[in-house]
Amino acid sequence: MVEQIQANLVSIDQLTADDALDFIHEAQAFKAGKQVHLLKPAYAMNLFFEDSTRTKTSFQMAEMKLGMQVLNFNAATSSVNKGESLYDTLRTIEEIGVNIAVIRHSQNNYYQGLVEAPNLKIGIANAGDGSGQHPSQCLLDMMTIYEQFEHFKGLKVLINGDIRHSRVARSNAEMLSRLGAEVYFSGPEEWFDPQLERYGKFGSFTELLPKMDVINILRVQHERLSGSSNSQFDEQAYRKQFGITSNRIKVLKPDAIILHPAPVNRGVEIDDELVESPHSRIFTQMKNGVFVRMAILSSLLRYQKLL
Repeated sequence: MVEQIQANLVSIDQLTADDALDFIHEAQAFKAGKQVHLLKPAYAMNLFFEDSTRTKTSFQMAEMKLGMQVLNFNAATSSVNKGESLYDTLRTIEEIGVNIAVIRHSQNNYYQGLVEAPNLKIGIANAGDGSGQHPSQCLLDMMTIYEQFEHFKGLKVLINGDIRHSRVARSNAEMLSRLGAEVYFSGPEEWFDPQLERYGKFGSFTELLPKMDVINILRVQHERLSGSSNSQFDEQAYRKQFGITSNRIKVLKPDAIILHPAPVNRGVEIDDELVESPHSRIFTQMKNGVFVRMAILSSLLRYQKLL
């Protein structure tokens, strides 16, 4: 296994198919019990400017499993609220000794100026930027698929739902295509981004479902919808047309799996009783997320010669 060495990991654009497989293999090694030893103390800070449960706590657990010490950060009480730039925040925490910053931000591509700044040496792991990229979620999804099929080439993967507002859809479509899978899209047409057509075709959810190996359903992102779209949204109508229901799950291939980045709107994207069905890998994704994030952090630590 080639161990990845990255100064920062902010976008799937940075990774080849082989790079992604290297991260998956290292994550599998961590899942199997691989231990590492830091060469000297290492410190992390998780700067989340958007709400998060899974990604934030998963990174925290990964940091602790690697032996890192984690400094607390609260966006609501930080100097960002006094007008401090994200660059100055990072320069500050770097000077007090933080080695790696894990950042989630509502602004797309917030990291562009930061990773190019000559005076900023802190490692950055992107934990999601607006509707842009979500590399750690992408890699944990790839790991979960790989555990089931042990390959990607020729797999039919459907990404369904609120695609336009989803960083998961963009990252996954790009990497799945790179790994050799066949990507398809479905959901409300007004929520599809035509820029994603270079990765796969948009089609009928009902017609595509029986042909798929992987169904990647997405959360309806109310926080990114306009006021009128939110007020007019009908949960039951959406479930009827685009949800995984007890009738729809019967048409899946026997070994087909369902992914969801969570949090799950139970009874909307998927019926409540199907969240933990034999086809579902939703909670497996959460478990795998810790090990993928250990692999990501290890890459940044190796770059800084801390591992």
